Amino acid sequence: MKEEVNFNNNPLAVEPVSKLIRSFAIPSIVSMLVGSLYNIVDQFFIGQKVGELGNAATNIAFPLSTSCIAIALLFGIGGASTFNIHMGKQREDMAEYFMGNAAITAFICGIVLSFIAEIFLVPMLTFFGASSSILPLACEYTRITAIGFPMLILTTTGGHLIRADGRPRISMLCNLVGAIVNTILDALFVFVLGFGMAGAAIATVIGQCVSCLFVIYYLAHTKSVNLGLKHFRMQTRYIFPTISLGVAPFINQLAMMLVQIVLNNSLKYYGAISIYGAETAIAVVGIATKVNQVYLSFVIGMSQGMQPIASFNYGARKYDRVIEVYKKTIRVSFIISCIAWILFFFFPREIISIFGKGTSETYYIFAVRYFKIYLFFTMLNFLQLTSSNFFTAIGKAKIGGFLSLTRQIIFLLPLLLILPLFFKIDGIMFAGPVADLVAAIVSGVFAFREIKRLTRM
Repeated sequence: MKEEVNFNNNPLAVEPVSKLIRSFAIPSIVSMLVGSLYNIVDQFFIGQKVGELGNAATNIAFPLSTSCIAIALLFGIGGASTFNIHMGKQREDMAEYFMGNAAITAFICGIVLSFIAEIFLVPMLTFFGASSSILPLACEYTRITAIGFPMLILTTTGGHLIRADGRPRISMLCNLVGAIVNTILDALFVFVLGFGMAGAAIATVIGQCVSCLFVIYYLAHTKSVNLGLKHFRMQTRYIFPTISLGVAPFINQLAMMLVQIVLNNSLKYYGAISIYGAETAIAVVGIATKVNQVYLSFVIGMSQGMQPIASFNYGARKYDRVIEVYKKTIRVSFIISCIAWILFFFFPREIISIFGKGTSETYYIFAVRYFKIYLFFTMLNFLQLTSSNFFTAIGKAKIGGFLSLTRQIIFLLPLLLILPLFFKIDGIMFAGPVADLVAAIVSGVFAFREIKRLTRM
């Protein structure tokens, strides 16, 4: 009887699923969009003031930002999943430790990554594909942004934990405030004061610090549990289960980082022997990647909004609600993906022009071809991302981890290495749609089987 009362008191178990998806997904989408705005805003101001080489430099530095997000998702998604699963099982005492351990471990990892980046900056950026003309600007930008890595990681991790605590709007607010500060300071430092790459980097770090302070405050004032200092004492019995459930999005981000590195180096080599040039190819792909991140923010935000609903109801054995939240998330994500495909396929030149003018007409020719070919199966990308996060949310970390590997590592990476041997720079572009299609098929098969299993249960 006590269990039923507790369920009736928790909206995750009784509120209409459509209403829950809106209440959790919309703030999550906004939070993801705000996170991508850090890169988009920097790209805009740098492109307008510094130009094509500045755009290329931010693309070279992008793998480090991706590594920060990977760590944040490892402990953010993992911490949120373990927290919600234990709350669904009426184990609030353990849920508190999962939340506290996730936050402190993520912050410490950010400090370590910041030191590594500062010490090995030049060899890292060279490994990421920086040419001699791009390297100075990339170093100038990254040496400053690396200072903000701990704050960026804790902000992103904390956003997931705050959302799992039933406060998605607060999670959105934490990110939004920092992004607004970053945008204002970008305009001031880059346009007014003329600080260039350094100005954009300083604005980014200050914005991340502001967001981080908000996250710390709200983690100290949780809604459904009472966190104390003891909950932030690192313990392996809480960290390891958190890592196991956060490994799918973590691997997905690491895979994205590895693909970015291989892609940059391939563009550096094959771009140099093409009519486009290495710097043009790297700059265009950097812009396309960050524009694509805006689209992915909607899809990932939807899947993150699904996570606490699916996790809680799976823990509470309300499998009909688990099925419903997955299906409705899939439908909305498909619509979003189709809209993104229309924009990418029909308006690539207009999109690329937002981020400054190219040095020649070949800049726009390559941009149009890259958008239309590499992103051709954008309308299918939602399936792999949503399904991998769905399996993670219901505690099936191995399947979620495998699905997170399919597009980036299992399919895209080999294609990026093999196809250019035959088709040069065109091979890089053809690798994208092939990987998207096969990954979507594999994810669909796994999801279909799981839905059938849950239906029987």
